[in-house]
Amino acid sequence: MAPATLGARPDKSGTEFAVWSSRAGKIELCLFDANDREIKRLPMARGEDGVFQLHVKDVRAGMRYGYRADGDYNPARGLSFDPDKLLVDPYAVAIDRPYIYDARLGARRGEGGDTASLMPKAVVTASSEASPVAPLLFQPGGLIYELPVRAFSMRHPDVPKKDRGTLRALSHPAVIDHLKKIGVSAVELMPITAKIDERHLPPLGLTNAWGYNPVTFMALDPYLAPGGIADLRAATDALRKAGIGVILDLVFNHTGESDEHGPTLSLRGLDNLAYYRHEPDGRLVNDTGTGNTLACDHPAVRDLVLASLRHFVRQAGVDGFRFDLAPVLGRDGEGFDANAQLLAAMRIDPVLSSRILIAEPWDIGPGGYQLGQFGSPFLEWNDKYRDDVRRFWRGDSGMVGRLATRLAGSSDIFADEQQSRSVNFIAAHDGMTLADLVRYEKKHNEANGEDNRDGHDENLSWNHGVEGESAEPRIVGERVGDQRALLATLFASRGAIMLTAGDEFGRSQCGNNNAYAQDNALTWLDWDERDEALEDYVAALSALRRNSSALRDTTFLTGQPRDGGGSADVAWMTETGLPMDETAWNDPDRRRLTMVLASMAGAGRLAVLVNGDRRSSTFVLPLRDGYHWFGALDQDASSEGRRLVEGRAVAFMIEREADAGEAR
Repeated sequence: MAPATLGARPDKSGTEFAVWSSRAGKIELCLFDANDREIKRLPMARGEDGVFQLHVKDVRAGMRYGYRADGDYNPARGLSFDPDKLLVDPYAVAIDRPYIYDARLGARRGEGGDTASLMPKAVVTASSEASPVAPLLFQPGGLIYELPVRAFSMRHPDVPKKDRGTLRALSHPAVIDHLKKIGVSAVELMPITAKIDERHLPPLGLTNAWGYNPVTFMALDPYLAPGGIADLRAATDALRKAGIGVILDLVFNHTGESDEHGPTLSLRGLDNLAYYRHEPDGRLVNDTGTGNTLACDHPAVRDLVLASLRHFVRQAGVDGFRFDLAPVLGRDGEGFDANAQLLAAMRIDPVLSSRILIAEPWDIGPGGYQLGQFGSPFLEWNDKYRDDVRRFWRGDSGMVGRLATRLAGSSDIFADEQQSRSVNFIAAHDGMTLADLVRYEKKHNEANGEDNRDGHDENLSWNHGVEGESAEPRIVGERVGDQRALLATLFASRGAIMLTAGDEFGRSQCGNNNAYAQDNALTWLDWDERDEALEDYVAALSALRRNSSALRDTTFLTGQPRDGGGSADVAWMTETGLPMDETAWNDPDRRRLTMVLASMAGAGRLAVLVNGDRRSSTFVLPLRDGYHWFGALDQDASSEGRRLVEGRAVAFMIEREADAGEAR
């Protein structure tokens, strides 16, 4: 049976229910009233294709339901059938309440009792008429703004309290004005589908704040989207009117059913061996570090993933997707394959092939680091960019060549292509914030309840001599300066760029580099205390990038004139204006670099002056007859192609035609 026929589909006389399992001996449909009482339990008929099906008369949109599956029970062999476990439909597009962890959800068969009272119920939902696939708003070289929906607006003073922490906040004019101010091309919403807390969090009084622990792939989290898919559609429409696309960060590598001790909520109870990868001895494969790994090479999983993606395009009009731990989507028992059936299907699907597809190209499985291997049209998170830029500004030696490679789009990684597929970022949700990179040398995750053992130990960060907050004006000034230098480097880089919400105005998590369980003021953006001067600087950088074809272009640089004439597409120079030679590139103490980019439109060039030394320096720029150099952000004219750049700073210069009386 095609995946389009799975799920609950109301018609004129009732509702058709269909769910798939290759191993269940029996599946029953359970219907619930508004008081959460089970009012009917109906056996479903099994077809030859493994689809259990039942049409129920007079069942309309709004009815709550779940499934119970029975069959062999032998967890050591991956068989987990238990009719006491109420299961949520994998194709549900709405649930009536959030998932809440309870140890009884993971009890062995015959030991935990009926779980119906503990479980959300899927809601029969009338299909909305699918909207035409909208043209993409996000374009190559654009700015992606990674946004945690709840943390973003919980403390926003202009958003009504009832909408704070939800998708509805994204439609508020104050929010849209902020996004437009800093030039966002697309927001990337951290997971908004229904999830469950990891079982170790409730005893610690913590909850999963990031959402990377999904259960149902199409149903949205009721906390974030009280109105379901309509809330996402409204937010997408409001952002689209402002010229801003929406990218969904989705998790198809594991589910919240976790390891063999985890809860049975949906896929595990329907067909554990089919939906999850197992070792030959029956143990769950753990390529994700979360206890289970989806078997994305299985047709049932592949169909479910593709159906979920099409659902969000057709029903919510999103621009595209970012895939968490994406090698899982291309892995089978033999390893990762960029041409695996699921990835190949995305490339050719009539709905999905036009969307933005972004891979996080690593997981912890064998051969799990696949940066550069996904192939077009996938963009890829580039952690080599992140690390090399951090190392340069931290002061590591021998980094000037690697910085140039990252500025130029990382052709060493995407070597077989004409354009960069890099998503350049310096900080993301996972790790220290941009502000904390220059305040903390070590992680400070004590609030997570794991004795500071969680999170990365090496953050390539620095603290200016004081760990954490400081009132010393010199230290405060140096830290702000370093944030500006990091941000300027990001906006000067070829490829897509990504900024995490709040990093434009100096948000801090007090050195916590794994704040996934901190749904509180530690992660909620503080709009009242933001650094507005830093925010204005980001807005200026973004405007410069939008208005500069040289910065937006994603084509790899060659050092030769484009189309055989005019200026070279890039010239690499020392601060004295001399070409970078082998000696300069290999000088381990070199901290300065000039990148001169030709305009795609044939107008004046743009120069990026990088001074990673603590001492200020006068940079000399190449002169052309009939042109002068001007500050790109301050508009001051240079004196005969010279510009003083303060220590640990980046400056931008634009070449413009001189007035007739000024031409040399």
